Amino acid sequence: MDQSVAIQETLAEGEYCIIAVQGVLCEGESRQSRLLGLVRHRRKRGQEHALFMYMHRRMAITGDDVSLDQIVPVSRDFTLEEVSPEGELYILGSDVTVRLDTEELSLVFQLPFGSHTRMFLQEVARACPGFDPATPDPEFLWLSQYRCTRPEPEQPTPLGWNSPPGTGPPCAGIGGGVSDFDDSRSDKTGLLVDPSSCGQDTPDNLLTRQNKSKYEITDMVRSSTITVSDKAHILSMQKFGLRDTIVKSRLVQKEEDYTYIQNFRFFVGTYNVNGQSPKEGLRPWLSHGIPAPDVYCVGFQELDLSKEAFFFHDTPKEEEWFKAVSEGLHPDAKYAKVKLIRLVGIMLLLYVRHEHAAHISEVEAETVGTGIMGRMGNKGGVAIRFQFHNTSICVVNSHLAAHTEEYERRNQDYKDICSRMQFCQIDPGLPPLTISKHDVILWLGDLNYRIEELDVETVKNLIEEEDFQTLYAYDQLKTQMATKAVFEGFIEGELTFQPTYKYDTGSDDWDTSEKCRAPAWCDRVLWKGKNITQLSYQSHMALKTSDHKPVSSVFDIGVKMVNEERYRKTLEIVHSLDKMENANIPSVSLSKREFCFQNVKYMQLQVQSFTIQNGQVPCQFEFINKPDEKSYCKQWLNANPSRGFLLPDSAIEIELELFVNKTTATKLNSGEDKIEDILVLHLDRGEDYFLSVSGNYLPSCFGSPIHTLCYMREPILDLPLETIRELTLMPLQTEDDGVQLENPLGIPKELWMMVDYLYQNAVQQEDLFQQPGLRSEFEHIRDCLDTGMIETLSASNHSVAEALLLFLESLPEPVICYNTYRNCLECSGNYTASKQVISTLPTFHQNVFNYLMMFLRELLKKSAKNHLDANILASIFGSLLLRNPAGHQKLDTAEKKKAQEFIHLFLCNSP
Repeated sequence: MDQSVAIQETLAEGEYCIIAVQGVLCEGESRQSRLLGLVRHRRKRGQEHALFMYMHRRMAITGDDVSLDQIVPVSRDFTLEEVSPEGELYILGSDVTVRLDTEELSLVFQLPFGSHTRMFLQEVARACPGFDPATPDPEFLWLSQYRCTRPEPEQPTPLGWNSPPGTGPPCAGIGGGVSDFDDSRSDKTGLLVDPSSCGQDTPDNLLTRQNKSKYEITDMVRSSTITVSDKAHILSMQKFGLRDTIVKSRLVQKEEDYTYIQNFRFFVGTYNVNGQSPKEGLRPWLSHGIPAPDVYCVGFQELDLSKEAFFFHDTPKEEEWFKAVSEGLHPDAKYAKVKLIRLVGIMLLLYVRHEHAAHISEVEAETVGTGIMGRMGNKGGVAIRFQFHNTSICVVNSHLAAHTEEYERRNQDYKDICSRMQFCQIDPGLPPLTISKHDVILWLGDLNYRIEELDVETVKNLIEEEDFQTLYAYDQLKTQMATKAVFEGFIEGELTFQPTYKYDTGSDDWDTSEKCRAPAWCDRVLWKGKNITQLSYQSHMALKTSDHKPVSSVFDIGVKMVNEERYRKTLEIVHSLDKMENANIPSVSLSKREFCFQNVKYMQLQVQSFTIQNGQVPCQFEFINKPDEKSYCKQWLNANPSRGFLLPDSAIEIELELFVNKTTATKLNSGEDKIEDILVLHLDRGEDYFLSVSGNYLPSCFGSPIHTLCYMREPILDLPLETIRELTLMPLQTEDDGVQLENPLGIPKELWMMVDYLYQNAVQQEDLFQQPGLRSEFEHIRDCLDTGMIETLSASNHSVAEALLLFLESLPEPVICYNTYRNCLECSGNYTASKQVISTLPTFHQNVFNYLMMFLRELLKKSAKNHLDANILASIFGSLLLRNPAGHQKLDTAEKKKAQEFIHLFLCNSP
């Protein structure tokens, strides 16, 4: 996921986030997540750069998810140097540890090794004012040191830029920090590099590269600089000219001419640990009774079940289980940790044997949350993709929706993970990779599919008889795969072990709690691809820490290796073809140039596609910005892929995706924006093609202001567009300025419909506002609200609850108006003062706030049944009702706690 988009939303005019990387700030024993963004500011005198450091508590998708911690200018005293962390496990194939030094501070970060970190460090090097483009490519320098030289500056750098973490000066438009790069910084700087560390790999000289020492192998793992036996490296050279792209693509096209298959042993394991800390060794699961694997893929779910882990990102359990796994690996081999990725309680670890580290490259990791509002990470997936020699591999660990009846929600979670999980490629001319674009896919996790149509006793009797074949006939995953609803093309081995869920913790006894859950094969391993042989598939009853049993599967996977002599011959052929083709001008034909999207609705994706058919010349294409515009298309539109490369006589399908969300809905509702746009498709060395997009948007209560909805006594879709426009553009304070329109409602009728539905049906619903609903049901709820046909509303309590949260999130002005935000935080510990602040809100906003608090207090009266408490509700609603007006940033940790305290006061006190 490109997290620079989230940073960009927080920046002032003239500032641009070039690239962002997620890392860990290391201060003694403390480990805190930080999002680092390299920001450029253009000025009349040139341009300046700084590192912006953000705190965040979940994957940064929008500016609401991050808060600025500090700004460090890339100035005369700036250095960024790799350092060796303590502990051999980290040295071999670990994340990259770097130290950032200025005159005022020294910080240590761990950054994920792989292509994206390499690109980030390249850009930092280029940002040094004295960087010379004639120097060797920074790709091969990033294990050295990035340092700006220190001539006498014309004026000193302001000390405010180099403040310790969390002490930066206030920043207008950013929410803590500096809104403008300082004019006084005019020092001329240059980059000092170690010439001995420089090198340049091309397809011609890759074969001569030798890697002998332990240290060199370690460096290769970190930098993803690999020997020739690696299609990944052929495709990821940093020279992205058209000629190199042609050569690389031709080599991939002909790779069967110079590759052969060799088997490697993979261990794949999954364990739902039920929020427990390690209480026993993991060798019975990870290494007992098997030869030492070449690769370990180890996944966990429910790493931490605490409320803090649900609403925040950090957890001590990560380090505990990482250490337990590292100690449980096979004793007959030495392993390097390639990557660790975690989303709340879902964690995935990838290790390789030390001798294979040199052949691992292009390591990327991503996360997708599928919890409430499609964001919370209590459910979802994490994935690591990498190249092993010439084979691309993607490992996915997922935790899907719970409960027997929720199989449709599990199916939706799977589809969301597949569609939203995207990995950046090193070549910026290539589109992101999806899970399906890999040679081998290994999918593990607590998939949560249950056994249905059988009562608990029948299930237990079949298990006792070891009649797993009969029991498997009632397995939901089997049924859903048979109908191709999920995991199409995937394979699962035969289930010859008893269900892995649910046991009494610390025993092998089935669940004896009040709920008495039926046993089920929740924990599974599936695969997709060629040359894969499953050697074992089993559970491990010896481990009793959790209410689940761990599962493992061992595979022999055929990996493509390079025959060096055949590779040389193929390269010669490719070069000869390249010389003949490179002199010609590319030309393409488009199957369609006009696109009309009818009846576009809020948060309902529409997709139209067209084909680009290439002629006789290789070409690169890209959608480009129109003059004076910041993007190639409007925010509600996206082309997928937006750029790419075509070989002669080849074709590619481009999808135009139209999706209206909270960011774009308000202007479409009011008519300020329309479904109209022109896209410019540009060919490198060729002509431009113009595509027209048109359509109509159906106005919705989602994205409409509170006061506008209060003046709409009729459903929004029954009103003329001009009336909607007039009401939407009406000033917020109209009702307090003596201007009274006819018969306004006290609160929006749509809000009342959802709250009343929940009050009538869901006050005892367990996990309300914590478990997501179904997308199809949200669309039905939206249509009922927009048409006023509430009597036809038929949806689960969870879907209606999520729709209510999405409604509040979509309000262009939050319930607690931006101009009272600071006052709310200041009086968060004083109920009397807090009530006074609420009394200053516009009437409609006061009414909505009081109505919501009254409803939430009713829910708390039923906490024995719904298991809600004031802290949970205050956390959920605090971030929706109170939003930071400074760049619409998400609340930082301190502000989030104050917002929670503010809401908590009203939940625990009667009016």
